[in-house]
Amino acid sequence: MHGSLPAWIIAISSLAICVPVAAQQPSSPSPNFAAEANLTGEMEGELEEPEEEEDEIETDRDSFTPATTVVGWQRLVVESAYSFIDNRRVPETHSLPELVVRYGVSDWIEFRFGTNYEVGGAGNPVSGNIPDDLEPGKGLEEEANVSYGIKFALTEQIDWQPRTALLLQGFTPTAGEANDTHFVATYVSGWVLSNGWAWDSAIRYSSGSFEEDHFNVWAPSTVLKVPLGDRWKAHLEYFGVFSEGRATESTQHFISPGIHYLITQDWEIGIRVGWGLNDQAPNFFANVGGGYRF
Repeated sequence: MHGSLPAWIIAISSLAICVPVAAQQPSSPSPNFAAEANLTGEMEGELEEPEEEEDEIETDRDSFTPATTVVGWQRLVVESAYSFIDNRRVPETHSLPELVVRYGVSDWIEFRFGTNYEVGGAGNPVSGNIPDDLEPGKGLEEEANVSYGIKFALTEQIDWQPRTALLLQGFTPTAGEANDTHFVATYVSGWVLSNGWAWDSAIRYSSGSFEEDHFNVWAPSTVLKVPLGDRWKAHLEYFGVFSEGRATESTQHFISPGIHYLITQDWEIGIRVGWGLNDQAPNFFANVGGGYRF
């Protein structure tokens, strides 16, 4: 790819992240509805209350695609993980602790702060902090950063209207050769289906730089999450990382399955692995970690 995304990536992302017009909701029954129905003989049973969604932790580190939810008012979530990336032509990369602390200041807004350290032959493209060194053969020895940001819950799922969220973050280097702060914006949307499966998709934008070269980076993703009983959940995900406006463009495609386990409603652990689908992407990666909600 040279400067533009493949048409099939654009099609998938556009389908998944668009926000359909919400269907008109039925009007609420009048106070005398039950009595009127009994008199006319048109109601034979009681009205069923909609099922409430279970209150359980949902971390952003579960997959490359972040969650469509926020942590909730006065709730605190701490997430951490380790990533191993098997690069094709340079030494492997190790990334830890991938720490993110998320605190809900309202039911629809959370503040977040994090830190991470990477060492190896290239940056880590699999954990949401899009690296600067996307060019094959260009590597880093070590790099550390702090992250800070805010996440907004935008809409709830109503019929075909998806649940959506917007995540705005900054990444400032604290060690290594990089010295530019980068801005990352992520829009995510998704639906929970009637069988409990969840389909979420996101589009992530990041400013990027390498030496004197400044450019844009786009990262579309889509993930299908399938519950396996009450505590297990498996997923299958595609994501890509594409540079735009760079002297030497880069394109990376990944396929990634994963599995997660709820130890309690507030404590989750999980592992995901993945394979690069083209020559510019790393050969293989593995990510293991968890999150706890207070």
